[in-house]
Amino acid sequence: MTLTEFRERTGEVFGSLRADHLVRTHHLSACGGRTAAEAIDAGESVKRVWLALCEEFDVPEVDR
Repeated sequence: MTLTEFRERTGEVFGSLRADHLVRTHHLSACGGRTAAEAIDAGESVKRVWLALCEEFDVPEVDR
């Protein structure tokens, strides 16, 4: 998954405004308590961050 795909998917699943807010402010336990943006900036796999968001927000499997 590329960063562009990540941005598209978060916008589709959470809505563009909410997605931007979640990526910048929600701390993900699966990413060591970092936000999605912090985790990606630190070199975490974009796909892993995406899946962590999906887990925390109970995104249905079909939308992952």
